[in-house]
Amino acid sequence: MQQSCVRVVGYRDMQYWGVICTVILIAISIMAVNVAAQDRPVGKAFATRSEVIARHGMACTSQPLASQVAIDVLKAGGTAVDAAIAANACLGLMEPTGNGMGGDLFAIVWDPKTKKLYGLNASGRSPAGLTLEYFKKNNLKSIPPHGPLPVSVPGAVDGWFELHKKFGKKPMTEVLAPAIHYAREGFPVSEIIAYYWSRSVPTLSKYQNFTEIFTKNGKGPVKGQMWTNPYLANTLEKIATKGRDEFYKGSIARTIDRYMKRNGGFLSYEDMAAHTSEWVEPVSPNYRGYDVWELPPNSQGIAALQMLNILEQYDFSKIQYGSKEHVHYFAEAKKLAFEDRAKYYADPAFAKIPVKGLIDKAYAKERKKLISDNRAGRSYDAGNPALKDSDTIYMTVADSSGMMVSLIQSNFRGMCSGMTPDSLGFILQDRGELFSLEEGQNNTYQPRKRPFQTIIPAFMTKDGEPIMSFGVMGGEFQPLGHVQIVMNIVDFGMNTQEAGDAPRISHAGSTEPTGGEKMTDGGTIELESGFSYETVRELMKMGHKVKFSMDVYGGYQCIMRDPKTGVYFGASESRKDGQSIGW
Repeated sequence: MQQSCVRVVGYRDMQYWGVICTVILIAISIMAVNVAAQDRPVGKAFATRSEVIARHGMACTSQPLASQVAIDVLKAGGTAVDAAIAANACLGLMEPTGNGMGGDLFAIVWDPKTKKLYGLNASGRSPAGLTLEYFKKNNLKSIPPHGPLPVSVPGAVDGWFELHKKFGKKPMTEVLAPAIHYAREGFPVSEIIAYYWSRSVPTLSKYQNFTEIFTKNGKGPVKGQMWTNPYLANTLEKIATKGRDEFYKGSIARTIDRYMKRNGGFLSYEDMAAHTSEWVEPVSPNYRGYDVWELPPNSQGIAALQMLNILEQYDFSKIQYGSKEHVHYFAEAKKLAFEDRAKYYADPAFAKIPVKGLIDKAYAKERKKLISDNRAGRSYDAGNPALKDSDTIYMTVADSSGMMVSLIQSNFRGMCSGMTPDSLGFILQDRGELFSLEEGQNNTYQPRKRPFQTIIPAFMTKDGEPIMSFGVMGGEFQPLGHVQIVMNIVDFGMNTQEAGDAPRISHAGSTEPTGGEKMTDGGTIELESGFSYETVRELMKMGHKVKFSMDVYGGYQCIMRDPKTGVYFGASESRKDGQSIGW
């Protein structure tokens, strides 16, 4: 029978049946994978690798060389803060697509001596000489992303020195030495950074000095290419030996002043000299027995806390990961929190922000009433909480004493403004783009005001003990990333690596703090591959717009600490070039 079948089947028919058989084999393979996945705990199906486990220290960054530098500093007797600064300085060199000395910084530090969390807001302010009237006269409805207008004071360097003064041990000459070495001797550019670097070159090459410092023959580096930045090495050496005032009141500030004046900018020497960081109290509600900590505005951290307060009211022990209920409630909580974000979040020196009211459990109960179990919300208004007293890298480091640092640092948009001061080796941030130019809003542009900030570090404690230092970089996605990490660990029982590898949910279309149109169509749920088509169909029946998207879903790093043994568990983003290293 087999021989006769072969004789009557023609060549084209054999091709056809060959394709059919291939499809059937693929389908069987997929079914086998799904069955295998279903036999394992939900998080295990998503894990790309094991957690890194160590006792003496841990460093998790988006660049393996930077992680190794942090571990080297720990081994040399430095604190977690020393190691974090050293790694951050290296990342400014190795990942100029996301951070650098021209950007801002936020951090949360667990101090084992005082058994307390400390928050640092090291974000810069707008130029004193730039006014709202300037934008009106030039018929600008929003602040452009590049050029001199979005540039605000870079706060990161002052952030380094504030952190070091309070928690450092090694001299800054030693802390910054690895970054200086790599800037002079060179390092091989990693894959993802090479990709984003090349994308920035066409846009930013028109700005003075960018091509000279950040390209070779007019092109960005390719994967594995050795790269040096001797200008940055010189700048780092100056601040390592002369201190933060060299950056804000010395030759570096004067160089920035001259460059900005020559290029039609407003950031001045006086703006630099007036800069200060601010130590702030982290804020936290409790989520199912865990205290989740964020920094208050001008950052967007409390959006994650608002979402968690709403989601805590649903029994996720009865809701499956990736189900329509999971995605629906998550998206609706985001919509509600982001309407408040658009209305309230801003520089607290210029606006009354009801932080305690926004993260109050009673307020969350009122907001939750607006969510339908069966239908997508098309539009929500911001709430009225009581006014009570009150592109980016993320990294985290922990040391043998129990000190843990949650640090995020950013230029904002990619390689930022393009403004590249003479011979300094870095680009100035474009964070000012996030101001609104509509009058009467909390986040409306004013001179010497800090813009709304997307970058947020996070921390989790339980019963007064440090449990987890974590963050997920990625613009407005960051609060969504924080919430998903917490839920994946607390609600779905994943470990730290599984929690970061699991497919992510995003949502686009909410009202923005920069002004503009209000959300009226419910926005769009964006899903990473890994969610079932059944879930997508059910969400669409509920009125959601849904799409699978290849857009960036953030960059995650995490260190969890066992409070009984002091053992650290590290996880690093599988979608990035990074690495967790233990000691």
